[in-house]
Amino acid sequence: MSVHQHQNYNHPEASWGKRLIVSMAMNLIIPAVQIYGGIVSGCMALISDALHNLSDFISLVINYAALLLGRRGPTYKQTFGYKRVEIFATLISVSLLYGAGFYIAIEAWQRFLSPQPIAGQLVICIALMCFIGNIISALMLRSGSKVNLNMKSAFLHMLSDAATSLIVAILGIIWIFKPLFWLDPVFSWLIVALILYSGWGLLKDSILILMNATPPGINLQDIQKSLESIEGIKEIHDLHVWNPSAENIALAVHITVPDQMLGKVDDLAKRVRTILLEKFKIDHPTLQFESNTCNNGTLLCSISENNH
Repeated sequence: MSVHQHQNYNHPEASWGKRLIVSMAMNLIIPAVQIYGGIVSGCMALISDALHNLSDFISLVINYAALLLGRRGPTYKQTFGYKRVEIFATLISVSLLYGAGFYIAIEAWQRFLSPQPIAGQLVICIALMCFIGNIISALMLRSGSKVNLNMKSAFLHMLSDAATSLIVAILGIIWIFKPLFWLDPVFSWLIVALILYSGWGLLKDSILILMNATPPGINLQDIQKSLESIEGIKEIHDLHVWNPSAENIALAVHITVPDQMLGKVDDLAKRVRTILLEKFKIDHPTLQFESNTCNNGTLLCSISENNH
């Protein structure tokens, strides 16, 4: 007997979509201003930050498309729906960031070998304008970033852009008083380091979700102890816990119980689902009740290569 339950949570995804559109517009305007300012002032750091922002614009477009697809419900072909499109979008977003970082590093090396004079006042004006724009974008995406990996990706991009714009403005102040133009390529390398750092966590989380890994913070032994302590449950086995999407946790498990009427198992299933949701935040449980233990009663499922 199998009992399945899926708890739905209503996130304000409609407002997230509108905020992504505004952020996309801003991240198309900001790089254009930065590239113009970088060429006129001779500042490589501005141009590097512009490339960073352009990669964010492409990422936001991907994120918005993924958000729209993610709203679609399950179908006969995609029984879990399309929420994992957001995970693939996050991987593409991080790849774009890393590609931009590689290009910036090469250009910065050329500038380091041959430093060029920079107009500090123009750099300050452009950088502060971009800082304000990125902060506004980050604030608009902040609420969605707490519950959605894709929105978190966009939010982190905006924060990193705001930080780099502020530092470029500080460099502009330095260049007004001292010709330390070698700081331009050095800071460009720091932007690359920031790109690598900000992208690594998202890359790791996305890969773990695609691998159906046990979500962080979930201990399978704790789940076993909690469920086997419920009166009427002999043991559990063949336990799987994974993220069907970044904000949901699914579980599938076999539960051995004494032979009994179907109605009693329904009551037991409700108690199991309550514990899973309240204690482990598992909102998508699939429970397989049986009176005879299979698979030797081991907690983890062992799939034989000879079974087809």
